[in-house]
Amino acid sequence: MNIVVLVKQVPDSGSERTLRAEDNTIDRQSVDNVINEMDEYAIEEALKLTESEGGEVTILTMGPEKAADTIRKSLSMGAHRAVHISDPALHGSCAIQTSAVLAKALGTLEWDLVICGAESTDGQVAVMPAMLSERLGVPHLTGARKLTVDGPKLTVERQTDGGYWVLEAQTPAIVSVWDTINEPRYPSFKGIMAAKSKPVQTLTLSDLGVEANEVGLNNATSQVLEFANRPPKQAGQVVRDEGDGAVKLAEFLAVQKFI
Repeated sequence: MNIVVLVKQVPDSGSERTLRAEDNTIDRQSVDNVINEMDEYAIEEALKLTESEGGEVTILTMGPEKAADTIRKSLSMGAHRAVHISDPALHGSCAIQTSAVLAKALGTLEWDLVICGAESTDGQVAVMPAMLSERLGVPHLTGARKLTVDGPKLTVERQTDGGYWVLEAQTPAIVSVWDTINEPRYPSFKGIMAAKSKPVQTLTLSDLGVEANEVGLNNATSQVLEFANRPPKQAGQVVRDEGDGAVKLAEFLAVQKFI
């Protein structure tokens, strides 16, 4: 089974994140950038499947040159090869544009299954699996907490607030996963050294037959018009119960419009 894992480089969620004042896009230069956490679970699931079923894992990412760091970690975890879509014209692309470019890239690869994280920690729009499914004409099974493969049949347990749903589809298909599906492995020293010799193909928009005026911030279907930093945390209000604590609490909740 040949599996493509979609991977995205994002600003570290543990650091202070902000937008660039000049164009309201995410500032990726002044922070540490890491592999999107949910994508590590997707990589792990793909590796487990190929270890049991055979086949190869290909990493597919779209991003600037710095995204190569994400590729190296993915390969050191055990992925076999990678494809890096990198072009200056892609800056500021929206989800719709991104899905179009990724679909073009997937069209150049041989795959049975695409696995991705359920969402990214920077955009959190969680629409890429559905968009790719529509563009490629293949089924998508989203929010998986468990994935089982039986020949061409895929079965997932879709995580919900109240339990899970069981869904089935035939390959080729797209599956998105939550962090409840497995525990990602750490890259070993052997894996880190082996990653240096694994093939990485770099593609530009022209390689994919995509025009620059079809992507990018100026042609995006959605944009951030304005933003403001979160206000500093203020000291709490102490309510002393002198026989009227319940009344004071109710008044406070009413002022805050909780009741």
